[in-house]
Amino acid sequence: RASWGQQRAPGPRPSLIAINPLMLQTPPTFGFLFDIDGVLVRGRHVIPAAQEAFRKLLDSNGQLRVPVVFVTNAGNCLQHVKAQELSDALGLKVTRESASSVLGRNPVSLFISVPLVGACVGFQNVVTIQDVRKAFPLLDMVDQSRRPKELPPPTTDFPTIEGVILFGEPVRWETSLQLIIDVLLSNGNPGAELAAVPYPHIPVLACNMDLLWMAEAKMPRFGHGTFLVCLENIYKKVTGRELKYEALIGKPSIVTYQYAEYLIKQQVERRGWPSPICRLYAVGDNPMSDIYGANFYNRYLKAACQARAQAEVKRSVGVADPQSEDHSEPKEDWYVSLESCKSILVCTGVYSPHGDVPADPHESTVETVFHGHRDFRFDTSLLEASYVVQDVNEAVELVFEKENWSQE
Repeated sequence: RASWGQQRAPGPRPSLIAINPLMLQTPPTFGFLFDIDGVLVRGRHVIPAAQEAFRKLLDSNGQLRVPVVFVTNAGNCLQHVKAQELSDALGLKVTRESASSVLGRNPVSLFISVPLVGACVGFQNVVTIQDVRKAFPLLDMVDQSRRPKELPPPTTDFPTIEGVILFGEPVRWETSLQLIIDVLLSNGNPGAELAAVPYPHIPVLACNMDLLWMAEAKMPRFGHGTFLVCLENIYKKVTGRELKYEALIGKPSIVTYQYAEYLIKQQVERRGWPSPICRLYAVGDNPMSDIYGANFYNRYLKAACQARAQAEVKRSVGVADPQSEDHSEPKEDWYVSLESCKSILVCTGVYSPHGDVPADPHESTVETVFHGHRDFRFDTSLLEASYVVQDVNEAVELVFEKENWSQE
C-alpha cells in the first residue's frame, strides 16, 4: 500500500500543529459569586433555572468555562457535605479543582471541622453548648424532660471559657440563649456567681448575620441574624449594656468577599487561565446580605483603586514617604486587576417584586424596615442591586451579554 509521502505532490512537506481546543476559547476576565439558598435551591429542592444556568456555564468536558465561587452564610454543615449537595443538585462535580464554596464560617475555619475551629483562631480547648449543659445541668431548665432527677455533684474541673463563636442558628434557642448569657455574665465560668457583671465581656465572634432565608415555605424563615437579635437584646435587657462583637463574619462583611476573591484567584491559577479576573458578579436573593455585601465590596474596591492611583501619582513625582507607606496593602497584580463586584438580585428567594421584574433596579429597594445587623449602617444605596432579574439563569445570560461571552 502506498504511503502518504508517496502520494503527495512534490514540494515542501506541510507542518502538523496540534491545537488544544481550550486555547480557542477566550480566557475569562470575569467570574461569578453565587448565593445558594433562594438562588440555586429552596430547601432540598433545586430551582430549575439553576440547572439551566449551569448548562451554559459548563463546557463539553463538564468543566466550568468561567471561575465560580458559591458564597453562602449557611454554616450548619461541613464543607464536603455542602459540596456534595451542590453536585447532586446541579449535575456539577463541585471540587477544589472545579469550583469553590464559602460557608459563613470559612474565613475563620478555613475548611476545617467544628472542633478545630477554636484552635484556628487561638483557642486551645474547644467546648460546645452541649458540653456546658452536661457539665452544668441545672442551667438549662426550660425542657422539664431534660432536668436531672437528682441533684448532681458540682462540676469543679470545667475549663474557663475565653471566647464564644456563634456559627449558625441553634436547634434549641432557649438553651443556647440561656447558656451563652450565663457564660458572658460569669466571665466564662458558668457555674460561678459573681458579685458584679463583668464588662467588657469575653470575646464574641459571630458568623452569618442573615435575619431571614428562603427554604420550601412560602415565606422566609428565621436565620442566625434573628438569633443574634434575641441574644443582643436579652444581654442589654439584663445588663443595661451593649453586647460587643470581636468580629462579624459572613455576608455582607468585606472579609467574606475578600476570601471569595482569593478562591477565584486559586481557580484561575489551577485552570491555567492567563488573564486576570477584572470583574465579579454576585448573584443573590437577599437585598440585605447578598446585595448590600456585593455593593459594599464594590465600594471598597473602588476606594482601594483610587488610593492606589493617588499613591502612584505621589511616587511618580517623588512625594511618597517610605516611612509612611502602608506595607499591609497587597502588592500582587491580581488585586490591582479586580475592578468591580456587581450585584444581581433574583426573584426566586427572599426578594419578590410581587409582579413583573422592575425595569429600574433601584425599585428593588422596597424595604422600609432595616433587616441588616445592628452593627451595619443603613445605607439605602447599598441595597440597590446593579441588576434585577427573574432567576439565576437570566442572571447568567445577562452577564454573558454584558461581557460579550458566547453562551455556547
